[in-house]
Amino acid sequence: MTEETIQLELDDSGLAPGLPAPAHPRDQVQDVPYRPVEFRDDDLPTALERCSAWLRQAQEWLGEPLDVLAIHLDYDDRKGSPYYDVKLLCNEEDLAGVPIAIRNKQ
Repeated sequence: MTEETIQLELDDSGLAPGLPAPAHPRDQVQDVPYRPVEFRDDDLPTALERCSAWLRQAQEWLGEPLDVLAIHLDYDDRKGSPYYDVKLLCNEEDLAGVPIAIRNKQ
């Protein structure tokens, strides 16, 4: 069996530079493990819509379905914080662009 090495271009946080960023300032891709991508808002449907829009953009960029391991819903009732916190727990290899690098190498 032969091992092949794939070189990835990653930013300082280990993400592919072409990965779409969540559009809203409250939303973010967090650290490992499972790379939570967070969408926060006082309105749950709005947070879910932004989550869905980002997921579509990320899958279009990746060229295949993004591996989402879990969806986590929480809330934050601290004053001044967005109430809802929706997190997609994503495969970090997908967010690093590994499937793209494999296709480009072939």
